[in-house]
Amino acid sequence: MAEMLNITVGNLLEQVAKQQPDHEAVVYPDRGLRYTYQQFDDLCKTVAKGFMRLGIDRGEHVAIWSTNRPEWLTTQFATGKMGAVLVTVNTNYRTSELEYLLKQSDATTLILMDSFRDASYIDMLYEVVPELKSCEPGQLQSKKLPYLKNIIFLGEERHPGMFIWSDLLKMAESLNDEELQVRMNSLEPDDVINMQYTSGTTGFPKGVMLTHKNLTNNGVNIAECMNLTSVDRLCIPVPFFHCFGCVLGTMACVTVGATIVPVQEFDSQEVLKAVQNEKCTALHGVPTMFIAELNDPEFDQYDLSSLRTGIMAGSNCPIEVMKAVVQRMGASEITIAYGQTESSPVITQTRVDDPLEIRVETVGRALPNVEAKIVEPGTNDEVPRGTQGELCTRGYHVMKGYYKNPEATASILTQDGWLHTGDLAVMDENGYCRITGRLKDMIIRGGENVYPREIEEFLYQHPKVLDVQVVGVPDEKYGEEISAWIILKEGETATAKEIYNYCNGKISRFKIPRYIEFVHAYPMTASGKIQKFKLKEVAIQQFDLSKTSQS
Repeated sequence: MAEMLNITVGNLLEQVAKQQPDHEAVVYPDRGLRYTYQQFDDLCKTVAKGFMRLGIDRGEHVAIWSTNRPEWLTTQFATGKMGAVLVTVNTNYRTSELEYLLKQSDATTLILMDSFRDASYIDMLYEVVPELKSCEPGQLQSKKLPYLKNIIFLGEERHPGMFIWSDLLKMAESLNDEELQVRMNSLEPDDVINMQYTSGTTGFPKGVMLTHKNLTNNGVNIAECMNLTSVDRLCIPVPFFHCFGCVLGTMACVTVGATIVPVQEFDSQEVLKAVQNEKCTALHGVPTMFIAELNDPEFDQYDLSSLRTGIMAGSNCPIEVMKAVVQRMGASEITIAYGQTESSPVITQTRVDDPLEIRVETVGRALPNVEAKIVEPGTNDEVPRGTQGELCTRGYHVMKGYYKNPEATASILTQDGWLHTGDLAVMDENGYCRITGRLKDMIIRGGENVYPREIEEFLYQHPKVLDVQVVGVPDEKYGEEISAWIILKEGETATAKEIYNYCNGKISRFKIPRYIEFVHAYPMTASGKIQKFKLKEVAIQQFDLSKTSQS
């Protein structure tokens, strides 16, 4: 068994900075911004002192609502030094979601950028907290959000009721290094340091409480599976607010002293440019990102010869996309990782020396110091290898629980520490897992269990299909029917009949989608997860199934 880290996030960064002070830690190619590990550690200490000077105590909740800006990264490690809990806010949130998160998390401080895409964060915040317009910075008193006191704006413009980022840096000057050191020494590796709100693909988001130990050890293991070392340069276009960005990305890099090359907001050309110009050896992404990069009209003009490894995760990884990433992008050691926020997040991962078929057909085997088993759904009884069931996991990576939600915690976490993932999987004799669907995703058509993943993988093989999602919809006769939502490759056209004929005779008749629709995009969360429940809502309306769904 690999040795476990027993260190706080803040001390880890300091340790790496001492080992390799002049090695590049962070590079923002589009901003011309470069920090060595020593410079980055010094900056994080300054921001940590600023937070302390603002009166933020150990264990207090600091929310951040921003894309992958440099301040996000600094805040992640600054809170890791002074012991505040970083609450990550989804960049796609709107007013009701923001209000829900700020209220549920008891956040005392919110750091935010001005706007994202077509939405003004400033306007939305004033709508949620009208008292902000007439208060002094740091003196907010909100009826709806009694805990919220400090708003810090990422920019130089002054807004009523808000500090700006440079105020924080100035505040740090009146606090000495010894005071920060005393705070750092008081922290424990088992303290909660990060609160991620689950993407909300079903129900209200829940605050997942993650510790220093959860995140640092997951980072170490993820890096090991990728063979990531200090000579590597990892391009991170996935959002920091999601575990993919701030654990598989930034934390994995810091654990080995690799260079972090963030892309602030995903754009296929910005990613390709960053990989080429910074000679990145690793690249992360959800499948839709890799699909966009591979299909970029100027893809062939970029030199990606430096690429070696990376991770594809976040949603089902189509086999054809995986093959293209290896063959066309040259990432011959790309890995697949599987997990969920509640497991901080990675449970299983393929290894770089696994044969390609293992890397495209499975989500790998359990990380070091992680247990995984497959149980009969609804029980804790393990099933034989090769039998489908629910994947459960136990180890250092399992969350402390959902914030202020003991019932939800108890519903998925057993007393002896096993986390029920809600995902269906099959484990082979060597411990490699294939995810076959979600318990909730399973379609039961006329008594037959249908797993959307199986049909999706089949339809990916169609030469005209770029992406496909299969969703169950209500049906009077069979209980549920199957709908397929297809994105075609550029310049291609197809008919539902053509897709039906492609299936006919190749897969069981009951698995052939009754409803076949062609779309240009899917409803998604900001972390790249496809919201199948929204596709289902569209289907019910489009196919006039509302009466069926109510009966």
